[in-house]
Amino acid sequence: MAESRVVYGCMGLGGSWDRGPWTAADVDRAQAAVEAALESGITVFDHADIYRHGKAEAVFGELLAREPGLRDRITLQTKCGIRLPEGDGIGRYDLRGSSIVQRVEESLGRLRTDHLDVLLLHRPDPLADPEDVAEALTSLHRQGLVRQFGVSNMSAPQIARLQKPLELPLVANQLEMSLHRRDWLESEVQVNTVAGAGLGFPVGTVEYCVENGVRLQAWGPLARGRFTENPETEADRAAAELVRVLAERHGTTPETIVLWWLQRHPAGIVPVIGTSRPERVRACRDAAGEEPALTHEEWYQLWVAARGEPLP
Repeated sequence: MAESRVVYGCMGLGGSWDRGPWTAADVDRAQAAVEAALESGITVFDHADIYRHGKAEAVFGELLAREPGLRDRITLQTKCGIRLPEGDGIGRYDLRGSSIVQRVEESLGRLRTDHLDVLLLHRPDPLADPEDVAEALTSLHRQGLVRQFGVSNMSAPQIARLQKPLELPLVANQLEMSLHRRDWLESEVQVNTVAGAGLGFPVGTVEYCVENGVRLQAWGPLARGRFTENPETEADRAAAELVRVLAERHGTTPETIVLWWLQRHPAGIVPVIGTSRPERVRACRDAAGEEPALTHEEWYQLWVAARGEPLP
């Protein structure tokens, strides 16, 4: 997939979370956010077929129709595998091969494009047959409908199980990772501790991805503004103050500091920012265009501040 320091997550585009139609105002708001991303050097756009019940993709497709040259300047990524409740039905996961193919065709129609650059399998489906999945992905690739594949919210063993019958490499794994959601990191240093036994993150997943060329994408990297706008705990407030100080020291924005903290990790983590506010997108510009400037000590200071207690 295209190299990018930051990905723009399109979950906030398309209006309300219902099955009603999108509006011209929704398209205008999406255009403002997308233009802010492009101005900031962000050219990878992340979708999912369920975002706003498909309206996020549809509104983005309208933008591509308005500006035909835009498609060639960007990388389009979407996800499938979650089925939202419909009527009396229940929400569920669905990675049957036939369902994957159908969902891709529907996403292509909404996005008004003839191919996806990357398709991620959104969540693990316990009923999925890896051979069936591999057959569907291979078919989509041979038809030129999808160029690369990855996963989302999966552990190392789950990725390995899907990869085994698949000749095409899985290139990405999207996980919730932030200065607030740190279990992926805490698990590294709390092996053989009582506290570590209570962490839910599967140990070895980050290492597996690095060793196998699976790019880590971090969803929720700004943690809903906990360290820039809306601190909720004493630890949040202490970390937010440190973020402010470091932003002044490095001549950048608090949002960039929070993203730099993720990017400074040697795993090469790519944040997926999900804000639809143009001014907040622009606040991430330095993270999209520059190497993280945090020192070793500053990185640890942020970690300890967000933890609210010393490292073990």
